[in-house]
Amino acid sequence: MGEFLFLASVFLLAAVIAVPIAARLGLGSVLGYLLAGVAIGPGLGLVADTTDLQHFAEFGVVMMLFIIGLELEPRALWDMRHRLIGLGGLQIGITMLAVMVAAMMMGLVWQVSLAIGMIFALSSTAIVLQTLSEKGLMQTGGGRSAFSVLLTQDIAVIPMLVFLPLLAVTPGPTLTSDGSIQRNLEDHGADAHGHTMSLVEGLPGWGVTLVTLGAVALIILGGIYGARPLFRYIHAARLREMYTALALLIVIGIAFLMTAVGLSPALGTFLAGVVLANSEFRHELESDIEPFKGLLLGLFFITVGAGIDFNLLFSEPVIILGLALGVMLLKGVILFVLGRAFQLRGRDQWLFTLGLAQAGEFGFVLISFSLQQSILPPEMADRLLLIVALSMLITPLAFILYEILSKRITDGTEDPEHDQIDDQGTVIIAGIGRFGQIVNRLVQSVGAKTIVIDNNLKTIQLMRRYGYKGFFGDPLRPDLLHAAGIEKARVLMVALDDPVAAEKLVHYARRVRPDIHIVARSRDRTHTYRLYQAGANDIVRELFDSSLRAGRYVLENVGLSDFEASEAERLFYHHDRYAVRELANLWDPDVPSVQNEAYIERAKELDKELETSLLATLEANTNDAA
Repeated sequence: MGEFLFLASVFLLAAVIAVPIAARLGLGSVLGYLLAGVAIGPGLGLVADTTDLQHFAEFGVVMMLFIIGLELEPRALWDMRHRLIGLGGLQIGITMLAVMVAAMMMGLVWQVSLAIGMIFALSSTAIVLQTLSEKGLMQTGGGRSAFSVLLTQDIAVIPMLVFLPLLAVTPGPTLTSDGSIQRNLEDHGADAHGHTMSLVEGLPGWGVTLVTLGAVALIILGGIYGARPLFRYIHAARLREMYTALALLIVIGIAFLMTAVGLSPALGTFLAGVVLANSEFRHELESDIEPFKGLLLGLFFITVGAGIDFNLLFSEPVIILGLALGVMLLKGVILFVLGRAFQLRGRDQWLFTLGLAQAGEFGFVLISFSLQQSILPPEMADRLLLIVALSMLITPLAFILYEILSKRITDGTEDPEHDQIDDQGTVIIAGIGRFGQIVNRLVQSVGAKTIVIDNNLKTIQLMRRYGYKGFFGDPLRPDLLHAAGIEKARVLMVALDDPVAAEKLVHYARRVRPDIHIVARSRDRTHTYRLYQAGANDIVRELFDSSLRAGRYVLENVGLSDFEASEAERLFYHHDRYAVRELANLWDPDVPSVQNEAYIERAKELDKELETSLLATLEANTNDAA
């Protein structure tokens, strides 16, 4: 126990020191965690064996995949099927085939080569998503494409784990012949990560496959039929901590089940998250798991850095480093070509290429599983583990390279491409300036989903920096509106700065969706009339409400009581809304207001009605007070 507490203290101290320094230098938190691990492990030698703590830290990846699953309901997966199957499927297939061919050219048998191809076809979900979120790149075209590929890779691990046992062969040639760091699995009863042998150990390949499919089916059926009764049972206790306990039980219990049958815990919890994404308890689960995820994910990065075998690296520096860079270069070329084929250009293409060129944490899982199934010899597994870790260590530097390239590309780009909208919501907000931002924050605060579209790239990028989702594009483009879900949305909020553009958008939306509720921002009373005739349901003059509040403060300081001033404000508000509707029916855009006699006469009548109503109300209040 004392040794474990010492390790935990060293890891946390390293994180507290290294991560803020890395963040201030603009290197990102991931590189800070990795360098902290290198410092306390191979550097200072404070940590000799990270196996026990690594198992604990891996729950950061487990929880991250669970939260990703919660945010991806099956319908969202179906809507993303073209990117998942097309872009993601091609990346996995082509990369796996290319690495397999390269391994066979080095003298490895095809079964081992195919297993290595699977390992290096995967990228690091943990590093890429963490970095994209920190740098506000998640909602860029390149960021969304990278997320789609990562999601496909996470899903693809299931068939890979099912298929790998069928490749079991007598170990073939190794990458080198010195046979360093040999492991005897039969003597130690553990795999490359020190995991205890699973329940499938000793089963034939087809038996492992059946057990794998059975575990996946159990998770899916349990999530569909067991989650709701379990949450209702916990809800009856009315204890907040019980929800947290249940959330942890789901994650840890599924992780134990998957480990028992020799599968990836992270993969199991991802499946569970997808199954529970439609549950009414989804947000509760997410809020309970989130605090644990961030810290454990950082701890996982530290263990990756601390676990790098520099003795093996220094014994074969050219081979190991060359293979790591070679894998990243090969994946980068494939990603660059695929990005071009799928209409990614400029910064998005480079973000997609540099962000996914590394191997990932699931590579550790596949290496351990392949070693357990006697597909890979131990000495080869050691080198593959080191190559995967080095590629992850290099990845934050690749993001720094992207930032350098991005600045140069931005300087030479006059017309950046509009985002491809791949999401839909209940409320579409067109325009996200000072007015639209407040509307967006208010609507999101009650849990309603918004889709924000604005043609000001800097405004969208600023939103993303603060964690708000938005798409860069022209809200007047029909294809963008339809991609955002104009056919199904309940409300369209028009908050554009350009009055003409706002009127055009209201016209178009009312024509294609006669039943949608349109709330529009207007510049002045004339603009209000135009929006009313275009089909807006509710029209808000941008300065009207603030002017009313200022007027109430004036009334409170010229002799009216707080109640009288508030009543005057309320009456003026309702009367003005009524007056606008009345005058909008008389307003003619082809005739100046000063020449429209009917309009002028009705405006005078409405002003008298307002004055009479206000005086009557104030007199009634005075009599009541007397």
